[in-house]
Parts: sequence; structure tokens; C-alpha cells
Amino acid sequence: MVVVIGLVFFHSALVYATEGDFYVTNTETTEAITVIAGFGVVWAMPLLFLISGLGAWHSLRSRGAGTFTTERLLRLGVPLLLGTLLLNPLPQWLRQRSSDPGYDESYAGFLPHFFDVHVEFDEFPFLVQGEHFETGHLWFVVLLLTFSLMLATLHRFLPHAPFRRLADRVAAVTLRRRGVVLLPALASAEICAFAGMEEDYAGWHRWSYLLFFAAGFTLAGDTRFRAAMRRDARSTACLGALLFMAAAPGFTTADDPFTETTPLAVVSRALFGAAGWCLAVAVPGLLDRPRQQPPAGPPGYLAAAVLPLYVLHQPIVVAVAYFLVGWPAPIPVEYVVLVTISLALTLVAYELLVRRTRVTRFLLGMRA
Repeated sequence: MVVVIGLVFFHSALVYATEGDFYVTNTETTEAITVIAGFGVVWAMPLLFLISGLGAWHSLRSRGAGTFTTERLLRLGVPLLLGTLLLNPLPQWLRQRSSDPGYDESYAGFLPHFFDVHVEFDEFPFLVQGEHFETGHLWFVVLLLTFSLMLATLHRFLPHAPFRRLADRVAAVTLRRRGVVLLPALASAEICAFAGMEEDYAGWHRWSYLLFFAAGFTLAGDTRFRAAMRRDARSTACLGALLFMAAAPGFTTADDPFTETTPLAVVSRALFGAAGWCLAVAVPGLLDRPRQQPPAGPPGYLAAAVLPLYVLHQPIVVAVAYFLVGWPAPIPVEYVVLVTISLALTLVAYELLVRRTRVTRFLLGMRA
């Protein structure tokens, strides 16, 4: 939930970033946002996929592959379809109006352009493409649904004895030897360095997230992994911060650090990928403490709201920013106002339009 709420702050900040291509850009911008946003990008979405992998383990264990597949298709597929049809066109339309003062096409007139699409199989799993069409912030839901269906397909092989013995040995070594929890950072670094990075998916390559999802699924299966993460959390966090700082100069000086094959760009991406792994495992390690009883009240309320808030937040941020940019106020003041209004509207929309009826709860991926 902290990550999802933080996305309101993150996407609001992009309105004031000098670099990047957010839907709406303020008349006054600052390069400081690029550095701050970069530090959020390096760990936030990987952590969200890691947590999703944890949840997938518990769900798959309790439901079985068939029921798990049906549940994921309903709880992820339905909100994805709803958000794509009803929410995603708005930010793209506002982008057109914000970037071109002479653009006067109505929202209804823009919709046919948004849905003028075709299929590109080499963009899997983002098969539907178009000049104006986009999955927007729902790329996370597309990937999470894809990874979940892949997991359900492979699940029948996981309980076999060789896999159980291998997992047991890895867990034992991870708990016994410090630093073993960092080894997947090498895989993360390699993916970022040689597969490149994609700005549309929070800076990471789309298949990088599969590593974090699989890690979360693995961590949930053995408490020894969690113990090792708690033990190494502080050192891992420090290492992740150092690696991120080492990667920063390359990202600020290279012309296209996401895809260039120059030594500087490749090394910078590798450092970024390693930093992402370190921070994504350090954060839950720092926060993982035994609880005497399950949370109640507001934490439980917000936990159930994670997916609806994620689906709702970005169109609201973009709409508020569209009316707010150009306001004669310093960036910090305007930013606070943007975050406050956007967060309030997102929570109100969830409470009044989603949470209170069975139909809307179903459409936004909540349990009845």
C-alpha cells in the first residue's frame, strides 16, 4: 500500500521534471526531479512485483492452479479491461491538449483515434498497439496477469522432489552464509545491461520484473529466506544506495542510457539493475518484523484498496495537473497542492464509487 500511495507523489513529481515525457508538464520544471524520481524508480516497482510474488505463493497454495487462474483472470483481467476502456484515453487526450494549444478535438472525437489499434506479437505481452493507444500505468497489471498465468502453468512441476530439494539447499545456504541473498543482483544487472531498459515500464525492461516476481514467490515458500533478508537488510540497503549513486553519472551524461551500447551506458544499466535488486530486498527486510496480531482498522482498509487505488490514481493526477499547471506559484507549493488534491480525489473515488457496491468492487478487482 505504501508503494501505491507513493505513486501519487511520484507521478505528481513528473509534472515538474525537465526530462521525460509525462502527459502534462508544468511551465516551470527542475532537473532535481529526475534524480529524485530515479531513486524511486530503482526500487518501487520491483518491490511491488516482489510483494505480488509473495501473494501469488499463498494464493496458489490455498486455491490450486485452476482456481488461482480463474481468480487472477477476474481480479486482474476485469480491472485491466475496465481501465483500458474508460480511464486510459483521458490522459492521452489531455496530453494532446496540453502539448498543442491549437488542438480542439473533443474527448468523444478523440476516442476513435485511441482505439485505432493493431496487434504486434513481438511486443508480447503488450500485444495491442496503436498510435494513440496505450496501456498507460496499467502495464503493471498486464505483466502481473502474464506472470501469474505463467506461474499457474508451471505450478504442476514445482512440487516435484528435485525442485523441493534444490529449494531447500538454496534456503539453507542463504541463511548460513551472508551475502548469498545478493547473488540475484547479478542476473538483474545482466538483464538491464544487455536487454536494455524501457521508459514506458518505469525504466526497467519488462522481463526484469519476472525476476522480482519469481523471487517473491520463492521467498514466501521458506522462512529462512526472510530471516536472511532481515539479517542482511542494512548492509544490502547501503550497497544498493551506493550502486545507485555510481549509476547516476552515466544516466545523466549518456544521450540514451536506456538503449545505448556504449561501455558507459551498459555499465550504468548494470549498476542500476544491481541497485534495484539490493533495495527491493532491503526494504522488506527492514520492515519485516513479527506481529502479535493482524492489522485492523485503516491498514486493513487500505490493504484491500491497493488495486483500485492503483487503477484510479494516474488519470486523476493527470486531470488535476492539467488544470493546475501554469499556476503562478513556486514548484514546491504547486506540487503540494497537486498531491493533496489528487490523493484526496483518489481516496474519495475509491470510497464512494468503488468500495460500497458489489458490482463496482468486482469491476475493480476486489473481493465481494
